[in-house]
Amino acid sequence: MALIVQKYGGTSVADAEAIKNVARRIIARRNKGDQMVVVVSAMGDTTDDLIKLAHQVSEKPGERELDALLSTGELVASTLVAMAIRSLGSEAISLSGAQAGIRTDANHSRARILEIDPSRMRRELEEGKIVIVAGFQGITDGLDITTLGRGGSDTTAVALAASLKAKACEKYTDVEGIYTADPRLVPEARQLRDISYEEMLEIAAYGSKVVHPRAVELAGEFDVPILVASSFAGNPGTLIHREVSMEVRNRVRSIAHDLDVAKIMVVGVPDRPGIAASIFEPLAKAGISVDTIVQNASINKITDLTFTVARSELDKAMKVVEPIAKSIGARECVSDAKLGKVSVIGTGMQNSPGYAARMFSTLSERGINIQLITTSEIRITCIIEESQVGNAVRALHQTFQLDAES
Repeated sequence: MALIVQKYGGTSVADAEAIKNVARRIIARRNKGDQMVVVVSAMGDTTDDLIKLAHQVSEKPGERELDALLSTGELVASTLVAMAIRSLGSEAISLSGAQAGIRTDANHSRARILEIDPSRMRRELEEGKIVIVAGFQGITDGLDITTLGRGGSDTTAVALAASLKAKACEKYTDVEGIYTADPRLVPEARQLRDISYEEMLEIAAYGSKVVHPRAVELAGEFDVPILVASSFAGNPGTLIHREVSMEVRNRVRSIAHDLDVAKIMVVGVPDRPGIAASIFEPLAKAGISVDTIVQNASINKITDLTFTVARSELDKAMKVVEPIAKSIGARECVSDAKLGKVSVIGTGMQNSPGYAARMFSTLSERGINIQLITTSEIRITCIIEESQVGNAVRALHQTFQLDAES
């Protein structure tokens, strides 16, 4: 008997019929002899609706109260799934994050899991029950409810799988797996049979929203395989795990893109020690993540400092940076929100020349200007105009022959 952790996203439990479908899938798997722990997200757009409601009653709802409110979305979904399973003749119990033993730090809306006490879940499993856990949430030592941020239910599922030493973590959603590019942009995109943790982490961090980066990072750390598949079809899905087939290691695996990109340029910055820290430390304290950072060569001890943030955080970032720019004597602070990222990802790029040249040549041939470049050992990312992202993804997918079978 294997212990399996499954996770169902919001579209998979969007309404009563979808919940019944999920219940039947869970029971079918349980009837094969596996013990089942199932993590669920809130139904459909419930989280967004709750955020809107909170801001209708208060301009500043408060992080503690907002976390308590948002956690109810997953509680509703988990209890309904448990009810559906019981109505079909199987034993099930729903647990909140706290009841499942998930203890977090006190950073509301972006809490991190500190530890999990799996004793309650193990006890329910030993009694023959299917355990349904509300994702996206935990509890502090002070007994306050916290949420893990967007994509937090993915993190919940992987963390539970690691804590329970499950055989695998299976994520079911509205897509059939991980593709060589977004099929909405590239109809020829292929579904990947498997992919490594490292490659998936880059894909998740630089565009794909199928699996949250924190979940992939956690899975790699504890070596928890993740199967990504559709809850609406019988496709075998894509396995995210430690190793992938040898024959795919000599090529690019995927083209990722992201439209949530904005650029801030601090122009005419005095080139002296401490200037970068004076800009980026306040951004970090404000909870704003900075991605690509480029500083031009100094001329007459004056330079320009450019960096990117999520488009959704641009206004907040400018409010932090503009007064700092003025105080350090910078000439001006400007921004551009009409940008996007396109990334070429694959372990095959390690220690192999030519990938960057092919990428840059392809973009040049299409008349696409590169504004910023950032790289890792297995990724090359270019910041370009938002309007050119679709064209760039399709061109790169063709250049690296990703529509061909391995």
